[in-house]
Amino acid sequence: MQQPSVAEKSTPYWWEAAAVRPLPSQPLARQADVVIVGAGYAGLTAALTLARAGRSVTVLDRMNPGEGASTRNGGITSGNIRLNFAQLKRRYGEERALAIEAEGKVARDFTYDFIRSEGLDCDFQLTGRFHGVIGHKQYEVAARSAETLQRKLGIESYAVPHAEQRNYIGTDYYRGGTVRMDIGGLHPAKYHAEILRVTLAAGAVVHSGCAVTGIEQDGAGFSVMTSAGTIKARQVLICTNGYTDGAAPFLRRRLVPVRSRIIATEELPQDLMDRLMPRRMMMSEGKELGFYYRPSPDGRRILLGGRDASQSGDPAAPTLLLRKGLIELFPELSNVRLSHSWFGNVAMHRDMIPRIFEHKGLTYATGFCGSGVVWAPWIGSRAAYKLLGDDKGKSAFDLRPPPFVPLYNGKPWFMPAFIQVYRMQDRLALSRAAR
Repeated sequence: MQQPSVAEKSTPYWWEAAAVRPLPSQPLARQADVVIVGAGYAGLTAALTLARAGRSVTVLDRMNPGEGASTRNGGITSGNIRLNFAQLKRRYGEERALAIEAEGKVARDFTYDFIRSEGLDCDFQLTGRFHGVIGHKQYEVAARSAETLQRKLGIESYAVPHAEQRNYIGTDYYRGGTVRMDIGGLHPAKYHAEILRVTLAAGAVVHSGCAVTGIEQDGAGFSVMTSAGTIKARQVLICTNGYTDGAAPFLRRRLVPVRSRIIATEELPQDLMDRLMPRRMMMSEGKELGFYYRPSPDGRRILLGGRDASQSGDPAAPTLLLRKGLIELFPELSNVRLSHSWFGNVAMHRDMIPRIFEHKGLTYATGFCGSGVVWAPWIGSRAAYKLLGDDKGKSAFDLRPPPFVPLYNGKPWFMPAFIQVYRMQDRLALSRAAR
């Protein structure tokens, strides 16, 4: 069989079952209690919370609602924190570090309760996640971390030695790993569509194709200028994350959009899926540029994602790189065809944890660092409660603004170099592990 080189479609696999569409056009109101910029998970969950509290809410998005990362991500409910506990402790102190770790568990529980209580039809399955490690030293560290999660937070988590690895994943690539049973998978585009449905039903007004061009303080409130006119608001909440543009210049200098690309295989035989992903778990790995991957919700395909350093050049190259990684994990897929390859922007910043903050009267809920499936709805809802003056808005992630990135104003010109450094670090780690 001739080896395929590129995917059949460049649109997200998720859009096959839940297409992203513009909303019906409607006039822009002259005023609202709260204007929210961004109609992804965070903006819509905030709007839902505020609307149910009796506030008049208008949500503005220059694209179609959910067209950014909310419908392009891998759909894994990881709720990762990029910094480990020791790093958090050094930066914020032990009390804040413990609160951040504890809130991760609460946020994940919130996600599952939100799906259940609202009846969101999004193919959610609490499958657990296997995390593959590179080398014996990394295994020992990961095993201790799993034990700590079990002991301190009551999370079902345990180490998987290399001899038992194939009970979880059909590869010998790793030297064992760990399992967390509080992580699952969902269909991200269906999830967004369902959040949009309940938000509209609650009375919030959502506009698609309505770009914000500027925000000015106006007495006790704000004037929000848009491509459809100006709307006045008592409060403004900005939830733009990896698609922040010049309308929020303060945020734009602090968030770096990083491409994350995902490939999807063609449908695979059931016996093959049973060998490669016997428990249909979500998957991650312990590398600087580690892949994240999973079975599709129907269990017939494998979806694999990772960072995409491209900004120009051959558009096929990043897809081929991911395909190479897939085959290194699963040599049996050497001739598999790819049905889809797409990318979306995640938002990184120098503090590397999700964030609620205020600046010049504006409130921001943003900076999810690639784990927005859990963090965006949680942070969005906490920000909404903060605007309401409700104690539910108290969060360990309500901090100062993240520091600005020097010599940066929206174009991540430095990312290809950073990606190459991380790749070199991964090659060195793999080399040491093989000795």
